[in-house]
Amino acid sequence: MLNCIGTKLTASAEKKSDVSDILIETMSQRKPAFKFAVCVNNADYPASLELHKIYRVIPDEDAGSDGDLRVIDESGEDYLYPAAWFVFVELPPAVERSLRRAA
Repeated sequence: MLNCIGTKLTASAEKKSDVSDILIETMSQRKPAFKFAVCVNNADYPASLELHKIYRVIPDEDAGSDGDLRVIDESGEDYLYPAAWFVFVELPPAVERSLRRAA
């Protein structure tokens, strides 16, 4: 049996579909949770952002429409910064796995 956190299915929903089918479908449709970007400008926040460091970016459509990125900075928390201060990078899978584990 799968252990997961989420909404409990009603009795009628359980009869119509198998929980594992729902989880597999949801996981296959999910976009990656994080992207990575290199900081190219930290002029206003040198204590929060290190120049030329790779940061994890959390998808945030509202921030993007305002020209910002939600970045996990040096405090370990996510904050909004101007998108122009970062350049997205595609990392080799081994590096990406390592960075995800580091958090």
